[in-house]
Amino acid sequence: MSELAHSAGTLSVRGARVHNLQNVDIDIPRDSMVVFTGLSGSGKSSLAFDTIFAEGQRRYVESLSSYARQFLGQVDRPDVDFIEGLSPAVSIDQKSTNRNPRSTVGTITEIHDYMRLLWARIGVPHCPECGEVIQRQTVQQIADQLMELPERTRYQIVAPVVTQKKGEFVDLFKELSAKGYARAVVDGDLVQLAEPPTLKKSYKHDIAVVVDRLVASPDILSRVTDSVETALGLAGGVMQVNFVDEEGDDAWQNFSEKLACPNGHPLQLTEIEPRTFSFNAPFGACPTCSGLGTRMSVDVDLMLGDEDLSIRKGVLIPWTTQGKGLFQYYERLLEGLSDDLGFSLDTPWKKLSQDAKDAVLYGDNFKVSVKWKNRYGREMRYTSGFEGVVPYIERQYTEAETATG
Repeated sequence: MSELAHSAGTLSVRGARVHNLQNVDIDIPRDSMVVFTGLSGSGKSSLAFDTIFAEGQRRYVESLSSYARQFLGQVDRPDVDFIEGLSPAVSIDQKSTNRNPRSTVGTITEIHDYMRLLWARIGVPHCPECGEVIQRQTVQQIADQLMELPERTRYQIVAPVVTQKKGEFVDLFKELSAKGYARAVVDGDLVQLAEPPTLKKSYKHDIAVVVDRLVASPDILSRVTDSVETALGLAGGVMQVNFVDEEGDDAWQNFSEKLACPNGHPLQLTEIEPRTFSFNAPFGACPTCSGLGTRMSVDVDLMLGDEDLSIRKGVLIPWTTQGKGLFQYYERLLEGLSDDLGFSLDTPWKKLSQDAKDAVLYGDNFKVSVKWKNRYGREMRYTSGFEGVVPYIERQYTEAETATG
């Protein structure tokens, strides 16, 4: 077997004479984890770092431009006859550990610095919801795709101005109508903006204004481009195309000029860079756990007493065990919430609807009208937000942790 064929799957070192190595010849298998062991002074570090790594680093530096090499200094060739099958080499040195809860094997050995650089250069972002590649498209690219549709295809260009938000949106309908738009798709139904529907403010809605209605043909490029640009401007860089003659999921196609999911999932990314993968920095850290990998959460079962009790009778333990004054304040808020959603504070907890339970527990930015009588008998009222029991406990925990931390 020739020397070249022999070294195809191995790293071959011949005549290593660095430090106390005496013409060492060795063949190391590639794509394997290899450990050098031996007595102190036997030449482990001389072979691994001062010979193999030094030669790999020298070859890597020599591959760089002369401008880059001036910042790295001169790397001398190790005292060895030749080394074959060597890839660019990286040396990782273990640092002393500390009490930082974010320290991992990757950060202590500094290999994470190399990995996040690699991910930033070769990474392709995908939507965690549907798995589609996340990419941006220009106005012209979107228009060109629409121009490739089969001739006589009927479609609408729409701008999703509201996505899963609560409210009545009376002012929005008036504003869109004043701008000259005649139609909108509200919760899947096509409506006339001259006679907009009455929406329930406690429910989440989807509203997409119809920017243009088109029939595919070769001579409408200018009109398509203008409509696409208008739709992207209305909806903050996203738009949808509704194919009139299709049904179901095939009737809709999403486009975005930002790094966003093409299927419209609520995800916004910036250009991938090394700090995107740094859990030690706010830019790349998980916003839920702050890069720690764990978080404190509220156990709902521990917040509820006997479910045969009503809210007014004290089923909500956090608000009934901390003093009468606190419960009276939240009781007024709960009365406003119950009037808005149509349930009673005197109904046993287990008989309440799931929507009512979720509203009480999680809030979700409700606006409620609070009424009470002052000491002169005059009825007073004001509007306030309702955060819910779970966000209340989480806020109390965060504020206490901040004060003591």
